Formats: sequence, structure tokens, C-alpha cells
Amino acid sequence: MSTRMDSIWSKLDRKSTAIAEFTMRQYRTRISTWVVLGAATVAIFLMLLFYIEAMNTEIEAIDNDGDSFDTDGDGYPDGQERLEGTNPDSAQSFPDWVEPDPPEKWINEDDIEWDSLAEGENYVGEDDDGDCKNLDTASQRDSNDNNKECDILIIVDTFNGTTFIYPDANVDEDPDEDKYGKEAGHRAFVIGIGKFGIVYLLGIFLPLFLATGLIREEMSDGTIHYMLAKPIARGEVLLYRMLGYIGITWPFILGLCGLMCLITGFTGPGESIFRWSDIGVWLTIAWAAMLVSLVYGTIFCGFGIIWKNGVILAILFAAWELGMAFVAILSNGETPIRYFSVIGWGMIIVDSGVAICWPDNWQLIQSGLWGGGQGGENWLGEAEYIALPGAEPLDVFSGSPNLGVSNWLALIISTLVLVFQGIMSWFIGQSIFKGKEVD
Repeated sequence: MSTRMDSIWSKLDRKSTAIAEFTMRQYRTRISTWVVLGAATVAIFLMLLFYIEAMNTEIEAIDNDGDSFDTDGDGYPDGQERLEGTNPDSAQSFPDWVEPDPPEKWINEDDIEWDSLAEGENYVGEDDDGDCKNLDTASQRDSNDNNKECDILIIVDTFNGTTFIYPDANVDEDPDEDKYGKEAGHRAFVIGIGKFGIVYLLGIFLPLFLATGLIREEMSDGTIHYMLAKPIARGEVLLYRMLGYIGITWPFILGLCGLMCLITGFTGPGESIFRWSDIGVWLTIAWAAMLVSLVYGTIFCGFGIIWKNGVILAILFAAWELGMAFVAILSNGETPIRYFSVIGWGMIIVDSGVAICWPDNWQLIQSGLWGGGQGGENWLGEAEYIALPGAEPLDVFSGSPNLGVSNWLALIISTLVLVFQGIMSWFIGQSIFKGKEVD
């Protein structure tokens, strides 16, 4: 029995290896393959140039609370006078017992200091410059009425997806725009290029040009007869051709994501030389792109079997997936229509990876949208804050798995769904191939 099983598996192994190697050799010897891979690489790295420029451009610091101004002209910044207890509006009142601070010291002097936010009430913030603690009355120091002076009350309601921010006066009201903008901009780029540039564009671009003609070209050239003349089922031929396809595309995706991880990890903001937390995010991006490219490849190959102009069907399907990509991104993952697509499940993988590797990402978004509490009220009487640089792009590209389970389980579920989609696409494709007459 063992000998028989070994013989069966040996035959399968030889067949699969032969066809897969033949397919990979075809790819390697075609100029079109290298043109496609080269064009994809150039497109991704052109986007990377904008990122590198942004990381090396200093974001202008803004004195949100006016503490660097010298209102009375006595040489002392207003913030220093408030801290020392003198009147910043009177030239006769100044802290002559200390040297005047340089004005730049009082720009970004009250940065956002929020701890990890949890469900329910959170008491965060720190009055770095003392302009809240020096207020005259307890009611002024506790304007949010939570019986805690000079703090920020944040109420998180994950069920309804809302966050309410109630700050005491002058707490965390002068954040560091450059520090926040670089971090938020870095994350926005990684998530944005990951979701749209690699998972969607690369995930659909490669199979469109490399998989659509995987069987069709052999049928058109008549070379498919050489494969079918062997004792190999048509379903196996399709499967082994797809193995050759992923033998080219998957290493390319892994290599490109690995290179992007190295470049952004070393050039991105942070106190350490390399951003180690980014590795997990890039791995989930690569994994999502690999699975998505497999499903698209199998579907597009099936389109090629159905019709000699199957690329037209592939382009129409790609247009639908493009719409689903925008829906998934712009809705922050909150619309169920994304479940009726391939790209929607790929983006759930990325969102799960971001939530696992950057657990403070949502907190970073909320703090940036609040932006120190600067702004006014809209026509509805609601607070309308001026967001910090990078906060809004990060909010747009970030999303939630929204599967009602843990992030790890959401990652597993979305992986299984994409694998199932790939299996079903192969099953339908090989069924059509079996019934297809080959001239």
C-alpha cells in the first residue's frame, strides 16, 4: 500500500513540477513579463519618492496658544509670565528674578500626552506649561466638571463608534505639529500604499497581464495539445499552471514589500534606528496581496478560457473591484457591500494587521483630529476642530475589520475566505476547461 501511494505522489509530483517549471520558464523568457514587473516596481517607487521627500521636509511649528508672544513688550514671553505668576498684559509686571526665555521655547510646549484609550471614560492629558494650573478658581481648572483639575475627559463608545472629548482649559493645547505630522504621515503612507498601491493595483495588475492568457495563449497557439496529450487531467493542467504563476508573482510581491519595509523602516520617524513595529504591517500587506493576486489570477485565467478576448472581462471585473476598493477605504471598513468582492477581504487583512501591530493607531487618529482643541463650532453648534497635519489622511486610509471578532480571528477569517474564493474560482475554471473544445 505504501509503495502504491508513493508511486501516486511521485507521479503527481513529477507532473506538477514539470508543468510549473515549464510555466515559470515561459514567464522568465518573455520580455512582457519583465516589462510588467518592471513597470509595477517603477510605479511603487515613484510613490516612495514623495514619501521620502515628506519625511525630510520639516512641518512648520504653530504657536496654537500664543504663549511665545510678548504682548506687553517687556521681553518676556506670555507663557513664561503666566508660569511665573506675572501679568503678560502689563509692561510693569514681569518676572525679573529669571532670565527671559527665547520665544521658540514656548512653541509646542504643551504637547498631546494621551495614554492608551479604553472603552468608557478616560482621564488623560498633562498641563505642561502650567497655564491651566495657574487659573484663579477650581471651576476654571475643572471646566469639564469631572472633579479632576487640568485633565481631558475622553469617552469612548466602540459600540456606536463615537469618541467625545471634553478638555479642561489650556491642557495639551499646543501640540508638536512636526512630530505628529511625521508619524501620522508615515503610517498613512504605509497603509495607503499597502491597500491601494500593493494589494489592489499590484494584486490586480500582475494577474491581468500574467494570468489572463495562461491557458488561452496555449489554446490560441495550439501548444495546449502537447499538455493534453499526456495523461494529465485538464483540472490538473490549470492547477499546475497556476502554481507556476504564483512561483513568479509571490516572490516578487514578498521582495517588493520587504524592500519597502527596509526603506520606510530606516527613513521613517522614531527614536530607534529602525521601526520594528512596521514589519508586521508590511507582512500582512504582502500576505493580502499574495492571496488577492491568487484569486484574481484564477478568475482572470478562467475568463481567458471562456473567451479569446477574456482580458475585456478581466478589465470589467477590475473596474468593479476598483469601486469596491474605494468603498472599503472611504467607509473605514463599515459597509457590508465590501464582502461581495475580493479586494474587500484583502483590506480586512491589512486592517487587522494594522490593529495588531499598531494598537495605538486609532488613538493617534483621534488625538490628531482633535488637534489641541483649536477651532470653533459648525452650523449645528458642534465642535469643529482643526486637525493636525497627517491626521485626516491617516483617518481615511485606516479602517476597522468590523467582523465582530478579535483582530487575530478577523485575520484568519479573511484569509480563509480568500482561500475559499481561490478554490471556487479554480473549480469553476477547470469545469469550464473540461467542457471546452480545443481546435
